[in-house]
Amino acid sequence: MLKTVLLSLLGIVVVGIAIVLILAARKPDTFQVTRTATINALPERVYALIADFKAWGAWSPWEKKDPAMKRTYGGPETGVGATYAWAGDKNVGEGSMRIVDATAPVRLALKLDFVKPFEAHNDVIFALTPQGAGTVVTWTMTGPTPFIGKIMHVFMDMDRMVGGDFESGLTAMKAAAERPA
Repeated sequence: MLKTVLLSLLGIVVVGIAIVLILAARKPDTFQVTRTATINALPERVYALIADFKAWGAWSPWEKKDPAMKRTYGGPETGVGATYAWAGDKNVGEGSMRIVDATAPVRLALKLDFVKPFEAHNDVIFALTPQGAGTVVTWTMTGPTPFIGKIMHVFMDMDRMVGGDFESGLTAMKAAAERPA
């Protein structure tokens, strides 16, 4: 009787693992998270908040999650070659960013590398489109999804998880850009 129950439980576990692996195998090889906001400020003002890593404290959602994180800046203050590295608590992890393309005031591209809580190498683009006296900001992050990541995506939605942070960041960016100078 006990042997039958244990074999049945083992069978359920094996079937469960097989289902997760099959679902993971069907996940895409890359992910993309995109959020957009309209900010009532000229593109030059918004661009200044993005192109200078020291200005990210005014709007980045991760800066607020761990105000005590260690920050290191390198290269030029703004534009291609500017770097920013951080090491923080479990809410922000550890990693670095480097500006790889800067077309003021319409586009900024970053290489984003995470070390902790897991290694990841992603691309980030901020696209700024003038709209009347304002700016439409589109924040996009893309990256590869290795098989272990696909397994994680079976249980959690990357778009929902990171998208909420993007939405918070864009809301704070809007407030910072619209604040009187």
